Amino acid sequence: MTAVIAAYPHGYFCWAELCSNDWRAGKAFYTQLFDWQNDDQPIGDDMYYTMLQKQGDDVAAMYQMPSEQQQAGVSSHWLLYIAVTDVDSLATKAKQLGADIIAGPHNVMDAGRMLLLQEPGGAMFALWQANQHPGTQRVSEFSTPYWHELVSKNSQQSRDFYCQLLGWQYEIKAMQGMDYTLFTVDHQPVAGMLEMTDEWPSEIPAHWMLYFAVQDCEQMAEKAQQLGGEICVAATDIADVGRFSVITDPQGAVFSVIRSTMHDIQE
Repeated sequence: MTAVIAAYPHGYFCWAELCSNDWRAGKAFYTQLFDWQNDDQPIGDDMYYTMLQKQGDDVAAMYQMPSEQQQAGVSSHWLLYIAVTDVDSLATKAKQLGADIIAGPHNVMDAGRMLLLQEPGGAMFALWQANQHPGTQRVSEFSTPYWHELVSKNSQQSRDFYCQLLGWQYEIKAMQGMDYTLFTVDHQPVAGMLEMTDEWPSEIPAHWMLYFAVQDCEQMAEKAQQLGGEICVAATDIADVGRFSVITDPQGAVFSVIRSTMHDIQE
């Protein structure tokens, strides 16, 4: 049976959106990589908000980066959305906790209400109060968003921010020589966090990483490379979790693929 989502509880990641410096080329890359379809929805003169779909259901979206952002040197990037019950009250709370409001809160037609912000540690993310569009319509399936992971330069600061803002709880787990933070809602894992070590290049900012579930990690990484992407981290095992690879798309946006051993993933 297909796992189709009608609504997301408060605090769960619900949507992923690619801002690409080459919308046409980026669309071709992802639709070929994941065997997605696309629905281009006009949002201006020769501008589209593209729904990336699996068998007719929305799983993510993308759009052309505005020229002013390109001129400012902004890289193509994925933006992750978290479902909330009251965007406006959380906008006030986020500012009190030290976040910068980049855009919103504002309505996105009748789809929902959003807020784009940068948390004190520097990572960008969005909050989504759904109306007609709850977000990703398929979960626990291959070629859909599977996991969301914060790469932080100060894990304690980040942990305090998200737990206070969203009501997340957390657990610290030892994992391959480091402490890994697991964020939970009602004891259900919703996200993870790791802290950058001195081994990380200094120019890499704090960020949220998006993982897509796949059947074969090596195969997908090789396919991405054949389509013009770059393998940043070759397929690597994580004990009791699965096998993952980090990929940069041809336009420079970074994402990961994972073959999970923790859950049954459907076709």
